[in-house]
Amino acid sequence: MIPEHALDIDGLTALAQASSQVTDDCSCEIASYLGWTRTPVSFPQAQMRPAGTLAGDPYDEPTFAEYHPHGTNYWSTDAPIAIHYFPYNRCAVQQCTVCLRYCLTYVEAGGYYVEPRIRALDVRHIVDAPVAD
Repeated sequence: MIPEHALDIDGLTALAQASSQVTDDCSCEIASYLGWTRTPVSFPQAQMRPAGTLAGDPYDEPTFAEYHPHGTNYWSTDAPIAIHYFPYNRCAVQQCTVCLRYCLTYVEAGGYYVEPRIRALDVRHIVDAPVAD
């Protein structure tokens, strides 16, 4: 098993900048997932490749605290992408092999369900927020 490449704020920002240069339409429709969205059943997972992870040490429990200093919430399309906060601290970063866009993914695990979620990696929303306590 090959471990995923851990990304820091600079690495994530570089991927987001590359993604922002893509202008072609693609069946992945990553660009349409501006905020967290349930990953559609029709999502072309076969054309995605792992690009890294924001998850830290698997033996440390990451915080569930969210970062919303300007009144956004989890579902906001302009919510900050703060890598030390939920849900970003549990995310994988994937790249579409067709259009080369990047996205964030993770699995929301509620009391009675699991739901894969996706959000486009948008450089405009990445913030270098301090580590959550």
